[in-house]
Amino acid sequence: MTLASDTTTTTATTTTTTATATATTVQLRLRDGWFTVCDLAVLTPGRGVAALLPDGRQVALFRDRAGEMYAIDNRDPFSGAAVLSRGLTGTHQDRPFVASPLLKQRFDLESGECLDDETVRVATYEVRAR
Repeated sequence: MTLASDTTTTTATTTTTTATATATTVQLRLRDGWFTVCDLAVLTPGRGVAALLPDGRQVALFRDRAGEMYAIDNRDPFSGAAVLSRGLTGTHQDRPFVASPLLKQRFDLESGECLDDETVRVATYEVRAR
């Protein structure tokens, strides 16, 4: 029996990764390399988790029911509050998103684009399970 390795799908600004049963940690690609954020078990499908990066910024991590992981900036650009990890997740036209818990704007989890105002976006991060 052969076990499949991590499956990676690359988009223009982010990479989403399907976690395998052997992966134990979640890592983000930062400027100087991969940074271990948390244990994979912390990510419950459909719920977000906030993490502090070495430079003081916050990231919001998400895992969907298919095992795909996403990482975006946790700061809501409309309110300035670090709350996107607490938002509701869903899909719109096959695009995974998180809706801000404050003003309800939806942010594409792959591109960071605001689905309600195309002039606004949040940063995205390449994420993997190891």
